[in-house]
Amino acid sequence: MKFIKSVFTEMKAVTWPTAKQTRRDTFTVIMTSIIFAIYFAVVDWVINMIFQAFLY
Repeated sequence: MKFIKSVFTEMKAVTWPTAKQTRRDTFTVIMTSIIFAIYFAVVDWVINMIFQAFLY
């Protein structure tokens, strides 16, 4: 029971992000994921083309 009380006390002390900050951070994560996905797709395609040129 002491643990539960300490959890509630700590949760009241937390500074929660605003909706604007949450949207900004979510946008940053999504855009970073898309950029990395595109980067790795291009690198994979280039490596694939190099291997095809030398193996076939």
